[in-house]
Amino acid sequence: MELLRDIARNRLALAGLVILAPMFLCAVAAPLLSPHNPVEPDLKNVLAGPSFSHPFGTDTLGRDVFSRVIYGSRISLLVGFVSVGIATLIGLVLGALSGYYGGIIDEAIMRFVDLMMCFPTFFLILAVIAFLEPSIWNIMVVIGLTSWMGISRLVRAEFLSIKSKEFVLAAKSQGLASRKIIFGHVLPNALAPVYVVATLGVGGAILTESALSFLGIGVQPPTASWGNILAQAKDNIEIAWWLSLYPGLAIFLTVMGYNLLGEGLSDILDPRRRYGTR
Repeated sequence: MELLRDIARNRLALAGLVILAPMFLCAVAAPLLSPHNPVEPDLKNVLAGPSFSHPFGTDTLGRDVFSRVIYGSRISLLVGFVSVGIATLIGLVLGALSGYYGGIIDEAIMRFVDLMMCFPTFFLILAVIAFLEPSIWNIMVVIGLTSWMGISRLVRAEFLSIKSKEFVLAAKSQGLASRKIIFGHVLPNALAPVYVVATLGVGGAILTESALSFLGIGVQPPTASWGNILAQAKDNIEIAWWLSLYPGLAIFLTVMGYNLLGEGLSDILDPRRRYGTR
């Protein structure tokens, strides 16, 4: 409850929530809000402009763009949360082991992190996806498996700072197992910056999924995705502007909402930023 009150007082975080709330509503209530079947073609209304019956117009197969954008929010939010969840889990475990044990374990994990960070993430994802069947599940897993490095470095830094504190030393003196100390005492106190990075990561994952779908190796038609709606738009940009505007605006607002929320959480959870000190 205290966190919710802090978010309500923080203008960045509150603005992010205001932007994201309609996106969540669309994702949850898509069958109720969608006026048409998002995958059913209507060849009598191909590339029809915005109207009362089709507020965002129709695409090259006569499908309602408004309905497809609403259902696309489900895909984007699912990809964002699942892929970031995978990346966060991997980053937490490896960062915790590296920061707590140090020595050769720390050296091995950090060198692996450095190796992974040498590869441009998007091109690494492209290379992996090229060998797999394009599907939403493969996309989520691949994004998660290539996005955990920053979280692991952040968690490692937090563990290095926290493991020498009195309550951790007291737990060690009582003979508690390392597993209980790591996950019961140190990790809960290292999560604040992880919340911020994970929130920002959701926006990045949505951008990545949209880019992959735009290139034709992401979510495959007829499933609606903001990226594959934009892929249709590039061939009809001069005669069907609505195919670019509305999914592009949805991506922009969603990513901006997560960035604002992440920046707001950073202000709330970082005492130095919260009270204007460094």
